[in-house]
Amino acid sequence: MQSAELKQFVIDKVEDIKAKDIVVLDVQQKSNITDYMVICTGTSNTHISAIAQHVISEAKQAGMLPLGVEGRDGSEWVLVDLGDVILHVMLEQAREHYQLEKLWTEV
Repeated sequence: MQSAELKQFVIDKVEDIKAKDIVVLDVQQKSNITDYMVICTGTSNTHISAIAQHVISEAKQAGMLPLGVEGRDGSEWVLVDLGDVILHVMLEQAREHYQLEKLWTEV
């Protein structure tokens, strides 16, 4: 799957499970580890975990194994690394605190 297709796949899957405030950052010119970052908000730790798990399960069904997953256990931020796309699922407070959108648009 090409990186643009993978990006849309991830967006579709987080939308399936009602993630909020989905933002896509094209970091191809700023990073050599990934092409896109998808950032979204979950309403609770349980919702964050469910969003990440849904993306992981759907990716596996499509024949893609995540390269890594961080923060699964009750965290306010879960990262799913799919290679060309990295998904960040965060509680609103964590998202405001870390301001990934600002960090990656100012690089």
